Amino acid sequence: MARFLLYLVVSVAGAAVLAIELLGTRVLAPFYGSSLYLWAALITVTLLSLSLGYYLGGRWADRGAALERLAALPAGAGLWLMLVPLLKQPVLLRLQPLGLRAAALLAATLLFAPSLTLLGMVTPYALKLKTHQLEQLGRTAGSLSALSTVASVFSALLTGYWLIPAAGINRMTWGIAWLLLITAAAVLLGGRRNLKGAGLVLILGLALTLMASGLQTRPGVGVLTVQQSPFGEIRVVERNGTRFLLIDGAIHTATEARTLATEMPYVAAFDLVRNFYDRTGEMLLIGLGGGSVAKNWSAKEWQVDAVEIDPVVAEMAGRFFGLEGGEARIHLADGRQFLRSSSRTYDVILLDAFGSSSIPFHLTTLEVFQLIRSHLSPEGVLAVNVECVGWQDPLVQSLALTLKRVFETVLALPCAEPPNALGNVLLLAANRALEFPEDWLGNPGDFLDDDYQRWCAVQRNHAWDNRYTPATEQARLLTDDHNPSDLWAERINRAARHRLAELFPAPSLAW
Repeated sequence: MARFLLYLVVSVAGAAVLAIELLGTRVLAPFYGSSLYLWAALITVTLLSLSLGYYLGGRWADRGAALERLAALPAGAGLWLMLVPLLKQPVLLRLQPLGLRAAALLAATLLFAPSLTLLGMVTPYALKLKTHQLEQLGRTAGSLSALSTVASVFSALLTGYWLIPAAGINRMTWGIAWLLLITAAAVLLGGRRNLKGAGLVLILGLALTLMASGLQTRPGVGVLTVQQSPFGEIRVVERNGTRFLLIDGAIHTATEARTLATEMPYVAAFDLVRNFYDRTGEMLLIGLGGGSVAKNWSAKEWQVDAVEIDPVVAEMAGRFFGLEGGEARIHLADGRQFLRSSSRTYDVILLDAFGSSSIPFHLTTLEVFQLIRSHLSPEGVLAVNVECVGWQDPLVQSLALTLKRVFETVLALPCAEPPNALGNVLLLAANRALEFPEDWLGNPGDFLDDDYQRWCAVQRNHAWDNRYTPATEQARLLTDDHNPSDLWAERINRAARHRLAELFPAPSLAW
């Protein structure tokens, strides 16, 4: 019985460590974005906490190891984890002034290091309990380490592939906490039949659960839905007459709440690309978002294929942003994977998969632009939507340089003012001249009776009148082998978070 309980604690502790690490990305990403820095912060905190736990666990075990004392480790880790859903909002808001990097690292430490340290203490303590002869030390250490690692592997797969999307963050956190508490109670009951100790652990867990349920933060005013997908937190919010789609806390779509017409300047500016054609055609959209682009082009009788990696985003586009089934053929896949498996060619391809919270670097490289070119008709146009800080952002320049290795003509259409502000730039690339008759542009004065159409015309005129060729002298070629674009995203993400805080003053979203 003692051996079984020992193996139980080690396996549960190993499983909990990986589950907590994966859970941490979902707790922190809505505040800091799902960036390389966030993952680095969580991995750093996890490894440092485990190292401290190994050290403390070994020293504590040498003072007299006992099975009952081992139960205190999962119990303590579980009780602290119970508090995380309650602590996260005040902790994250208090740390916000420190900046993204420092705040992410410190938040991960405060929220998760106590539980991870206690779980790190389990293996050395269990090793002391199980080792009776020096000759068996290596075999025992290997067995316990293997058991803990195998449990971690299954936990990572189960948590990432199913549990987080199915259960949500808070219920998942409490579920891990209760698993640890029940394990501790089982050890206390199975060891010396410590009914009082087991009861105390479960009563404390129940008390914290009831308290957390009573104090659990409700969605903020205007929050229409919050869902966890395999790829991030998806949130639909209405504020001041605008409906937003937020992915990991970054704005991906903004529409007028009543009509669902886009309020994103780049969506209106992208309509300029149709002026390069005197006919309708086929357009591929990589990155569906709320579906505003797909709706606009479908309304002009273009055939639209949309590739979206996240099924929850595709669901939100139909449920909250009015995208109808006949307006786009939606393919649930990674953009690059879709291009590799498809043989179709398109007149226009819009790459709209770059958010401020993260930039999928595999969609920014020379290799993917060569792949895209193979799916364009001879007169085809590629448009890349980039959120950046300034018209000459290093990301814009490097993307332009990389596009120039594949296409003869590269042109930038700015969608924000002033030229050094956070906003969108559309990069157009083609093996043809990118020009059209000026009278095709349209005059905002032609829409005096339609405020929305006049706004769209203003965005198109601004983008076209300010078109430019990005400077590339100091730019870096982006390849699969060397691509720092996800590092540059941190600076863009920081600026976007400041704007988000202005739009949604804390705690209006009740993250």
